[in-house]
Amino acid sequence: MSDFLRFAAIDIGSNAIRLLLSAVFENGSGPVFKKMSLTRMPIRLGRDAFLTGEISTQKTLELVTAMKGFQHLINAYAPLNTMACATSAMRVAENGSQVCRQIQLETGLVVDIISGKREAEILFNNRREAILHKDEPSMFVDVGGGSTEITLYSEGQAVTSESFNIGTVRVLEDVVPKSEWKQLKSWLQTHTKAFTQISAIGSGGNINKTFRLAGGKAGKPISYKKLKEIAAYLDGFTNDQRVTELGMRPDRADVILPALAIYRRVMKWGQADQIYVPILGLADGMIHILHQKYLNESE
Repeated sequence: MSDFLRFAAIDIGSNAIRLLLSAVFENGSGPVFKKMSLTRMPIRLGRDAFLTGEISTQKTLELVTAMKGFQHLINAYAPLNTMACATSAMRVAENGSQVCRQIQLETGLVVDIISGKREAEILFNNRREAILHKDEPSMFVDVGGGSTEITLYSEGQAVTSESFNIGTVRVLEDVVPKSEWKQLKSWLQTHTKAFTQISAIGSGGNINKTFRLAGGKAGKPISYKKLKEIAAYLDGFTNDQRVTELGMRPDRADVILPALAIYRRVMKWGQADQIYVPILGLADGMIHILHQKYLNESE
């Protein structure tokens, strides 16, 4: 492992928090990113934040305890650098900054509460080689627990991006107003009307799981029709059955249908009839940022 550069990334999401330990190997054709470990804790901060407007004492305790565990793993891995970001739940929580200060006080980890647009930038910047499949326009869609980030690319360049307060936990808890859906629809129709053909590229745990259920193959898209079929198939199971019979985690079983509903609406309103799933998330984007920062500082 001496030839590898080590980095760590923490994604504090609305449904779960994740620690990614990654290694980067430099060779003649460019960097190779290798996921060494991914640890996930289903804390679901969004249930507090979206219903009450703050993170409860109990959820704060769970989060800080999990972050202490993450810090021990990070210390054992000894990365060159670590990055931690919090998204939608912490953005809307009135005590989000206070919770982050408590995390720093008890673990030494500095957590950055990022905007929706910054989240989209981290998701897609510096990774075009992994997610741009064709010269045709592309619509990058990341559906999280609290928000949906969309970036439109044309001719390999970002045209526009937007963040919407529509996420799986928000839908599950029925706290997405109709006005937010209308804003999403209007934005998509306005910004995609100039394209005669566009492909979607999905990011997030739920679309990754759906891709596997659909028998998807690396580099190949799945159709809107197939997405609809998978949703209908999953709807035939109860939450408990998705856990016991399909092997899903409990915190995935209840949000996967809301996630598919969001993806399908985005594809329909954005006129995309297929979606690529490169199996990349926010933590992967952070690793790329840390690696680029390392290169810049080494020059």
